[in-house]
Amino acid sequence: MSSTYEMVAGVLTEQFHVEPQRLAPEVSLGSLGLDSMSLVEFVFSLEDHLGLRIPEDQLDPRQGDLTLASVCAALDAAIAQRDNKSAPAG
Repeated sequence: MSSTYEMVAGVLTEQFHVEPQRLAPEVSLGSLGLDSMSLVEFVFSLEDHLGLRIPEDQLDPRQGDLTLASVCAALDAAIAQRDNKSAPAG
């Protein structure tokens, strides 16, 4: 598993008290029992943990059908974009 997935799973289990056995890449956020406010807080927690902001068109917490894999993909893309912007031109 990727380090991004492990971080996402850690946030869900530690901050939102989701049982680890319920987590898998194909699991949707909506099936984890988080209400809409919790989903927004979840995305904010991920952004704070990584020190970045993700545009809603890439990761909208109101979409309960988002899977953990799609959340990780959006985070990885945002990290890559941030890292590319901070890399020296060469």
